[in-house]
Formats: sequence, structure tokens, C-alpha cells
Amino acid sequence: MQSFPHTFKPLDLGFTQIKNRVVMGSMHTGLEEADNGFERMASYFRERAQGGVGLIITGGISPNFSGRVAPHSSQLSFPWQVGKHKIITDAVHETEGAKICLQILHSGRYGYHPLCAAPSKIKSPISPFTPRALSTWGVKKTIRDFANCAKLAQKAGYDGIEVMGSEGYLINQFVAPRTNKRDDQYGGDINNRIRFPLEIIDAVRNKVGKNFIIVFRLSMLDLVDNGSTWEEVVMFAKALESVGVDLINTGIGWHEARVPTIATMVPRAAFTWITEKLKQEVSTPLITTNRINTPEVIEDVLSSGHADMVCMARPFLADPHFLSKAANGKPEAINTCISCNQACLDHVFQQKISSCLVNPKACHETEFIATDSFTSKQKTFAVVGAGPAGLSFAIEAAKLGNNVTVYERNDEIGGQFNIAKEIPGKEEFKETIRYFNYHIESLGITLKLNSEVTPDNLIDSYDHVIIATGIRPRVPDIEGIASPKVLTYQDLLWKKQAVGQTVALIGAGGIGFDAAEFLAHDHNNLPTSLDKEAFFEEWGIDTSYKNRGAIKPKVSESSPRKIYLLQRKTTKMGKGLGKTTGWIHRQSLADKGIEMISGVNYKKITDKGLVVTIDNKETTLEVDNIVLCSGQLSNNELYHSLKKHQDNVHIIGGASLASEIDAKRAIDEGIRLAHTLAQ
Repeated sequence: MQSFPHTFKPLDLGFTQIKNRVVMGSMHTGLEEADNGFERMASYFRERAQGGVGLIITGGISPNFSGRVAPHSSQLSFPWQVGKHKIITDAVHETEGAKICLQILHSGRYGYHPLCAAPSKIKSPISPFTPRALSTWGVKKTIRDFANCAKLAQKAGYDGIEVMGSEGYLINQFVAPRTNKRDDQYGGDINNRIRFPLEIIDAVRNKVGKNFIIVFRLSMLDLVDNGSTWEEVVMFAKALESVGVDLINTGIGWHEARVPTIATMVPRAAFTWITEKLKQEVSTPLITTNRINTPEVIEDVLSSGHADMVCMARPFLADPHFLSKAANGKPEAINTCISCNQACLDHVFQQKISSCLVNPKACHETEFIATDSFTSKQKTFAVVGAGPAGLSFAIEAAKLGNNVTVYERNDEIGGQFNIAKEIPGKEEFKETIRYFNYHIESLGITLKLNSEVTPDNLIDSYDHVIIATGIRPRVPDIEGIASPKVLTYQDLLWKKQAVGQTVALIGAGGIGFDAAEFLAHDHNNLPTSLDKEAFFEEWGIDTSYKNRGAIKPKVSESSPRKIYLLQRKTTKMGKGLGKTTGWIHRQSLADKGIEMISGVNYKKITDKGLVVTIDNKETTLEVDNIVLCSGQLSNNELYHSLKKHQDNVHIIGGASLASEIDAKRAIDEGIRLAHTLAQ
């Protein structure tokens, strides 16, 4: 049985002990502002505490109005607000040894409201409002507000607080010359620029006393021009140590930085080196973070001495029982975070409640039956299609005590995830297929591969039949479309059909970008998502830290092919991509030299290539191949055939709606239908 001794070793802080070396990092979920949000957060945090997390840190809570991220974001400033927070702390403390800290976050110039405030009147490139510059009196008041918030957190039963000093928020804005142009005692040299956070820690400690955890989230890599130097980071860390912080957490990159830091194309544990570097300078326990998503990676980071603790956020959305599974020697049972951002960060930016693509129950715990307490009569289910929709239904239905048979016409499970996993930078999708395979076996689900199903196989044989037969590529009506030059994206990515050195991609949605990334990669080399040094070069991360902000000119790998990425629409290329990752995909392709063209009308396909009109001018793109990424159609014929004979037939995923390849919706539909039919 696999063990993880460093992971589960307690950490003694003197006045208290953390039961293991894993922190659930801060994530804003939207529950903070939702109806019954604190009750829902209590369920959400309770399950993670029961799953074995040593220390939980809440989403950011503002100490005053100007510090709110948005006008209706949460704030803790008044005694009447304490009771709501006590619902959360009581829920966490039901689990012996579980601890929870409140993160205090002042957004500074990142605030999405006209009353935002910052050290200087400098607008952020990612928010619409220009902040007012805090007066000296305003700085002093903000310090008092932090201390007041911490005291209220203590009254609410929190075990401590985390002061958010990274990611480009207010404190980080004071520390970096990029955003601090003050001429009073809080601006100028590094000693003055760190005065504000040090006075905050001092004021907090005076309010809460010694036996209360204070974590400081320190920006160790700003990854922006005119950020901090390494010498300034060290000086700041030593100053934090001297004023008595208990833990220093690692912050990587400002939100405005043009460097990916947590998306799936970032290598696992890509930034633990900076925590290790600081570990040589201070004795305060250090927490490392970013793209750590398996027990094996945690153990390696800790055993290598890169940090004293590891902080993970999204992996606890994907699987609240991550640590208990690892502790019981079953890491293969973990539903691994694939760092897609689609249901967590993207939801937050859309003012939706966060969740998780691979675990739609995250932040929605109160909407589902507890699988271990469900006692309804066992039913029989046939699931046709072993893609994300069908498998999510099958696994959830089996967990609820039902008998499930899955039919798949191919020789492997996974559906569209078998395409996604082939894209450089999306290797994590293999983990979800691994998770599905594990639970098919552990739950006793009958899996029938290479099985073509007809209505005769299913009629009156099961209590319910679930059709999850997915999609097929849409073939547009273009003269010459039957040319041997033409492939679908499935031909390219799944069947691995060969293509030439010049390629036109018709369609620039998510699958078009994926196909372009696949074609633009030299498959003789590791993807940068699997090669840290190549990743640092590609995105201009200065690991020598010679430059402020630790950035340097990028060195990108050029595409081995000439690639045209085309779309009919005149809107921005990749407009429908994820809010937090779309810019990465666009930048990656641009750096590789892919030619992205909007407003294209497709005329015909000839022996020479693809004839198009662009800006009312006809031209021929002389290409070896044309790859169709022009949408999908539902495979729903079986559903309609069965529906003529019986009512107990249900359709989910792409078979139901093929407007886009949407694994998030497919998995959510599968799990929710399982709960509906199990009742």
C-alpha cells in the first residue's frame, strides 16, 4: 500500500498543531454572496474537513467597503456579521483536528467598483475603474480595518487568518514600485513600501493575541514589469518573520501578468523552486502552491525540502476526499483536478457559483443525496456511450446502489476526452479517464466495449436506458468537401491520420484551437506542460531572478507547419474560449506563428487547396490538408428509435445538445440524472 509519510506528518506551531502538511487554499466560490450562502459554505467546508484537510483557508473577505472585489462582495467589519461565519467554523470543527482560517483580502485597484482605492492613482489593465489614492490617514484606517476584521474572525471561531499580500491586490500594490508612486512614509524605498503590510501584521497580532494563526500570502514572483526584486522578497520575508507571522504562503504572479500560472498547460509543481529558494533565507514554515494535484507530487515536494506545507485549492473542488483516499492507500480513487478552470474560475468571472467540471457537486453539496445514505430499491440501468456524460451517470448511479451496464462501440472509454488528452498541454485529461476506469471496476459496473447497440438489445430489458452517444463532426456544405485533402478533427486527433506541412483549419472554436495546438507542436519534443525549463523559456520566466518581477523575453518554439486558423465570424478569434484561459491559447498560437484570420467565406476546395474570400477578395490558400473543426451534430438516432417503443429512455450530453463540445454540462447532466432516477 502506497504511503505518504511527509504529507501526513503534523506541523507544530507551538501554540497549536496542524494535523498534516496540506492546506486547502483560498477560492472565492460565489457562495459568499448567494442566498443561504453561509449554510451552503458550511456543507462545502465540512465535507473537505471530513476528507482530511489539515488547514482550510476561506475565499477572500474584505476588511472594508473599498476593498471589496465587486460591489456586493463579502466583507467582515461589523459584530452582527459574526454569526454567519460561525456557521462555517462550527461545521469545520465538527471534525477533530480540522482548522480553518479566514482570508482577509483588499482588492485595491482590482476592485470592480468606483470606490476602489490603491496606493497610487494608477488604473489596472484588467479592471474598469481608476482607483483613488489612499491618503496617509486612509492607509492608517485600512490597517485598523484589517485588525478589526481579524478580531471579528477570531470571535466567529476561526483558528486564524490569512492576509492576502500577493496576486497584485492592495498589499502587493504597496510593495511593488510598479504601482506605488507615493512620497510619504509608505512609498519610496523598499523599507517604506513594506511598512503598510508590516503595520497590518503588528495591528492584527495586538488584536488577536499570540494563540491565533497568522498566515501571510507573500508574492514571491510578481511576473510583471517593475515588480519586486529577489532581494526585496527576501527582505520582506525576514521582516514578516520578525513581526511574528506563523506561516508564509507562496503567491505566484499578478492577475494582470501575461504568464499562465495555474492553467492545465502549466507543468505540475512548476513554481515550488521559488519556495525552496526562500526556504534558505527564513525559518518560518513556508507553504508552496500552484499546479499540485496528486498525492505523489505533494510527497515529492515535501520530501525534497521545497516547502514545509503544500497548498492546493481546485483539487479539493475535484475531490473533497483527496487526502482521506491518499491516507487509506487509494490514490487511484482520487478524482484529479485537470486545471481546466471551466467551472471554477470561469464561473466566478461570470458571477456564477463555482463548481468543478469533473465534480459538479462542488459548492452544490446541498442539492444532492449523500450516496452512502441512499437506501432506495436497486434499479437496472443501461448506458449507451462511455464518454464523460455516460460514465458520470454510470458511476453515480452505481454509487447509489444500482446495477449498471455500459455499452461502448469503441475499444476504449473516454469519448471526447480521448481527443482532449492528445492536445499538448491537456495531458491531465488522462487522469479523468483513469478515474472512470477505476470506478467502473471498483463499483462492479458491467462494461461492454466494441458493442454496437440496437433498439432490440434494450427494449424492455432495463428499468431505464440512458443514451449518451455523443456527437459527430459537422461537415459543412462546401464545393469539393469530399476531397481526400479534407479530414475531420476526429480523423486528426483520434484516428491520427497524417497531414502535410501546410494546413487550413475551418472553425476557430475550442476544437479549432486544440487542433491548431496539436499541429503546431513538434512531436519529437516534450510539450512544455511536461518540461518545466521549456515552459519557463516559452513564457519568459526568469528563474535566475536577475530582473524585477522575474520576467525576461520569451523564447517560443515555432510551428513545424504553416497553419491557417479560420473562422466565418468577424468577432475576436477565440471569443468563446474560457475567460481565464482563452488569452493563453491565443497567445500560444500567436507565438508559434499560426495565422489567425476572421471574416472568411469558404468558396470551394480544389487540388491546390482552399479557395476563400477575405475582405471581399478571393484567394487560394495552397494547403496540403483542410481540417474540419466546424461544429458538431448529435448522435441521437438510437434515442429517437427507442422513444417510439418505451418512455424510460433518457438522453444526456452531446447526444442531447451538440452546439458545443461541453464536458462540463455533460458530466453535470449525468450526475444529476442519476440522482433523479434513483429516487
